[in-house]
Amino acid sequence: MKTGRIVKLISGVYQVDVEGERFDTKPRGLFRKKKFSPVVGDIVDFEVQNTKEGYIHHVHDRNNELKRPPVSNIDELVIVMSAVEPEFSTQLLDRYLVIAHSYHLKPRILITKHDLASEQEILKIKDTIKIYQKIGYVTQFIGKDSNYTATVDEWSDGLIVLSGQSGVGKSTFLNSYQPQLKLETNDISKSLNRGKHTTRHVELYDRKGGYIADTPGFSALDFNHIEKEQLKDFFIDIHEAGEQCKFRNCNHIKEPQCHVKALVEKGEIPQFRYDHYQQLYNEISNRKVRY
Repeated sequence: MKTGRIVKLISGVYQVDVEGERFDTKPRGLFRKKKFSPVVGDIVDFEVQNTKEGYIHHVHDRNNELKRPPVSNIDELVIVMSAVEPEFSTQLLDRYLVIAHSYHLKPRILITKHDLASEQEILKIKDTIKIYQKIGYVTQFIGKDSNYTATVDEWSDGLIVLSGQSGVGKSTFLNSYQPQLKLETNDISKSLNRGKHTTRHVELYDRKGGYIADTPGFSALDFNHIEKEQLKDFFIDIHEAGEQCKFRNCNHIKEPQCHVKALVEKGEIPQFRYDHYQQLYNEISNRKVRY
């Protein structure tokens, strides 16, 4: 029996890495009976057959798990936003941060296409990013001439997942970091302000100190696993301020003596962050009941 990490899944075959050696494996039938499927990132025990093939017998407990796309045991989630093409969006950034916190992931923010933006656009983005840095988020800027290896070296050891909408440059980033990957990239659609999906499956690539994963880009983020009462916990600045509200179960919408709303009025919590919280709260409140 060997133990390794699933690094790739294609057509029902799980490729498992054991200290640089790769094995093509399939799960035992007992997983189907339990309606449980291994995912990329899982640590598994498997029995070797035919030298490089085997059957998975056991999946170790997961530290965390991203549902869409399915990846487990993530050490850091890098939320990739572009400065331009598609244009930088705090609303989208806040939604990715909510997803990250809801799955107990440690996020960092990476702004790409620094070189394609005008000086005025970059100054505006940097002013906005200072707000996120004040909350506690680590941020980085990169452009065509950046040192990609130095950028990645600042990241945590273990499994890093790149996440962000299509067209922000995740695959381009990986190609610059590891040219041998030759990942497919596409230009973004000017009319839709987003890219085409060039990554079609999750795969882990080796890097110093662990792995890095490109994930399929997606424009519709799924919040079905979040209840409206939980949302305030995933806006870090709102969560911290909310501890001083008069009512313990305050959702910072219509409740009296709300410390969060008081700080928004004073400008200590940015209005745009509170607006995004309200919008998402209303979306979750209005979603249809699933049976």
